[in-house]
Amino acid sequence: MAFGNEAVTVSPFENGGSPTSRPPDGLAGAPVLVVEDERDLAEEIRLELEASGHQVRLSETVDDGLRAARSGAAVLIIDRMLQGQDGLSIIEALRAEGNATPALVISALSSVDDRINGLKAGGDDYLIKPFDIRELTARVEALLRRGDTRLTRLQVGALEMDLVERTVRCDGKPVDLLPREFRLMEYFMRRPGQIVTRAMLLEDVWNFKFMAQTNVVDVQIGNLRRKLDPTGARRFIINIRAVGFKLNVDG
Repeated sequence: MAFGNEAVTVSPFENGGSPTSRPPDGLAGAPVLVVEDERDLAEEIRLELEASGHQVRLSETVDDGLRAARSGAAVLIIDRMLQGQDGLSIIEALRAEGNATPALVISALSSVDDRINGLKAGGDDYLIKPFDIRELTARVEALLRRGDTRLTRLQVGALEMDLVERTVRCDGKPVDLLPREFRLMEYFMRRPGQIVTRAMLLEDVWNFKFMAQTNVVDVQIGNLRRKLDPTGARRFIINIRAVGFKLNVDG
């Protein structure tokens, strides 16, 4: 199905539903962020991506899109013309911060210069409107396949992680983590806002292939909480009663 580029003024709309299957390992839980102010097109993209098993988050302005991107995303889909602003400013701001989240630019601006500008701003791909929704999905999945291999830095709210230097910062201040604590923190930061169970953590972080009767997960999460905020005033990792834990993207 192809789409045009009619300008539509809309009010903010809600995020999409939950995924029907698990995204590629390493990006599980992080949504595909769609920053598009044409409501019909945004909904069509959301429905198609969710049908392919991807979690989707929608935004319609530069400011909201930038905030959402900083909270964590697997891939960005960004329109250029967003209520009088250029969506490329989102990508430029993220790249200046060291955020390398893969970005697909979608736009009716189709000249060679327009496409070059999109890529020079930090876009990884450029798709001209109108397009076939199946091609957009294929391009998103190509970015997902290659994006995780080049990712060197994670950021979720006030938390920053350098995967090369193996360092963590909270509000810009260094946090000294032991190797297992770092791996646990990385697991949460790759899944911002996603509920993870003790069984998932035991299998993926501790490599347990069976349900062990142990409190090691709770102990390590307690250690992480104290190191991230010794005052206890903020809960970056929160308990979900009888289910598991999740990383609070608002910190």
